[in-house]
Amino acid sequence: MTRMTEAHPTASRPPDVRIAHTADLDPATLKAARTLLYDVFDDMTAEDWEHSLGGLHALVHEDGELIGHAAVVQRRLLHGGRALRCGYVEGVAVRADRRGRGHGAALMDALERVVRGGYDLGALGAADEAASFYAARGWQLWRGRSWALTPDGIRRTADEDGCLYVLPTAAAPLQLDTDLTCDWRDGDLW
Repeated sequence: MTRMTEAHPTASRPPDVRIAHTADLDPATLKAARTLLYDVFDDMTAEDWEHSLGGLHALVHEDGELIGHAAVVQRRLLHGGRALRCGYVEGVAVRADRRGRGHGAALMDALERVVRGGYDLGALGAADEAASFYAARGWQLWRGRSWALTPDGIRRTADEDGCLYVLPTAAAPLQLDTDLTCDWRDGDLW
């Protein structure tokens, strides 16, 4: 008979995720988040950063340094003749030297809880290299056509087709093969 005398010291514990609204983040934390996103994404723009503001941020710190960030902001998406309240995920990034340790999953766990509890659906635009990460978490590829409400009317956003993922909730049944239209914003519409 084998006796267990101590816990496995090599087992890592899940990262601690802090959730805070943009209004509750101090300037140093906002600057660290913006710097992290610019370091992770080589095509990051000022509009991309702005898209991450005004909602809830999930933050992971290690040794006092911000190493992971994600945000969820409210948007309106039109689907099936309804305007749905959407928790749109933006700015998901983990510092390169800290990847593969569960930080991204911990960030998404926190945001998915917010989406499921407060929105009709979740949505995000995923780069090819991140698509399998989101799909494994239950995010579903939007198979229909994408559109945007613009100052000049509804405009087709065909370049986004095949890149959009949604997280259904019990609040709104979705038909993934139909049209989906987002609200207007500067920069990338999706």
